[in-house]
Amino acid sequence: MRLILRYMKRYRGRITLSMLIKLAGAVTELFIPYILEYMIDDVAPLGRIDLVLLWGALMILTALLTRQLNVWANRLGVDNAHRVSYDVRQDLFTKTANLSGTQFDAFGLPSLISRMTSDSYNVQSCVQSLQMMCVRVPIMLVGGIAVTLLMDAALASILCVITPILIVVVLAVSRRGIPLYRRVQEKLDGVVRVMREDITGIRVVKALSKTEYEKRRFAGHNDAMTHSDITASTVMAIPGPFMQMCLNIGLTLVVWVGAVRVNAGEMQPGVILAFLTYFNMVMQAVMGVNRIFMMLSKATASANRIDRVLATESDQRVLLPEEAKTPAGEEFIRFEHVNFSYTGVAPGSEDFFAGEEREQCLYDISFALRRGESLGIIGPTGCGKTTIINLLMRFYDVEDGGVFIGGRDVRTYEKDELHRKFGVVFQNDMVFYNSLRENIRFGRNLDENDLMRAVEDAAAAEYISSLEEGLDYQADIGGANLSGGQKQRLLISRALAGDPEILILDDSSSALDYKTDAALRKAIFEHHRNSTTIMVAQRVSSIQQMTHILVMEEGRCIGYGTHAELLETCPAYRDIYKAQMGALA
Repeated sequence: MRLILRYMKRYRGRITLSMLIKLAGAVTELFIPYILEYMIDDVAPLGRIDLVLLWGALMILTALLTRQLNVWANRLGVDNAHRVSYDVRQDLFTKTANLSGTQFDAFGLPSLISRMTSDSYNVQSCVQSLQMMCVRVPIMLVGGIAVTLLMDAALASILCVITPILIVVVLAVSRRGIPLYRRVQEKLDGVVRVMREDITGIRVVKALSKTEYEKRRFAGHNDAMTHSDITASTVMAIPGPFMQMCLNIGLTLVVWVGAVRVNAGEMQPGVILAFLTYFNMVMQAVMGVNRIFMMLSKATASANRIDRVLATESDQRVLLPEEAKTPAGEEFIRFEHVNFSYTGVAPGSEDFFAGEEREQCLYDISFALRRGESLGIIGPTGCGKTTIINLLMRFYDVEDGGVFIGGRDVRTYEKDELHRKFGVVFQNDMVFYNSLRENIRFGRNLDENDLMRAVEDAAAAEYISSLEEGLDYQADIGGANLSGGQKQRLLISRALAGDPEILILDDSSSALDYKTDAALRKAIFEHHRNSTTIMVAQRVSSIQQMTHILVMEEGRCIGYGTHAELLETCPAYRDIYKAQMGALA
């Protein structure tokens, strides 16, 4: 709840205005039954039609004013709620974008998506309801009881007995709401995760005839979330029937006691009619208390989940030069005795950050590159190739050893300063729903010549020129309307367009034929000589011309040198070469 109030403070002027207008609307609404009672008991007996019309017009004007004030307040309240949820989503997105790799893995992508969507929507609904109900409900509750006490204390005593009982029931039930709704949101994370996996991999699902299997898997998570939601909603709905029963009993008592008192000459008939209206207002206000606590329970659970992300402090602060390690050499890029482990606790677990189990991934990795040199990394799947890239870009921090760029520990760079050095194509990289031109430019200030030069170097010019719209061709989400090779060439164009100091190609040519792959490597070596290139590949042909080659196996370096040297000294590399190139022993 503190998070909601913190964001509401940004718009306290607008929110205060909305609540004041709502307050005025609630107060004017309280006058309507009183005017009706006065007309029946005091004006009608006079037999003057002009007074009846005058007071009738006043009641209509009061009702219209009440409606208009409520409309103004509701519109302003909705706008305020959207402003608050907009800020929450913006801050949440910014925080998510700056999470370290470890922190991102901890929360999990599905959980972050659901916090950005359903949780932020719950916060929006809460802010909207707070402005509308948290003013009207207390005014109707307190004001209604106060007016009825002035009108007839005996009838008001019925309200004074029933109302506290209902409020106690609402409070008792609402205490259970927050943990129940938190569990619902956690189950929703699972639904989002499976849905995202199935939508992303729908072609694989269909190709392997696993549609029914995935339907059952999704149904399992959907059933779990539905069961949790039903449980939470059922518990929070308990006060409803009880309150409705009390309302009916109260109305019956009001009519009975009122009739007795009218017959005894102790009160006027109009008081009963007005009192029934006030009684209904008060009971509806008590029901509103139930809705407020239900909404608060759901919103508090969501706000706590959002706040957990926003309150996560970075585990990758920028080190001062005196705190950092000093490289043993002057090479542009250096890895010195690097060890690294991934946290063993399951991603998305609430206990992730407390986890102590570690999964060792890299063991004593060392290599060095001068500016303009190139490094090829090869090895079986899961041997740690991509992890080296992640450490170089400081998505994760090393456990032991050091990673250095330009003679500085990477931990001494600001993130933007570090990442501006790179042009990168990752495995399964993202093509965005935008034109090819904007996918390549990606928000950078690149002129058309630089862009076209990158397209040509990436061997993408031929297929782009064959498109009717050329670079203005609209790519679908994930590049669904492009072939695998076209996507990779587009992504390589993006990496080359900025003429980066460090070019990283992580298995980025796997979908290219050998001729295109060779043309690509030739263009990189000829036109980007100043870039220090690191290429992760499965093909020996893609890396054999590199200045250095690093052979990985199970997180360890089992060979390092040139292509010729590794053929002589590294049996594993020689076996890969023979298998792929058909070379003789």
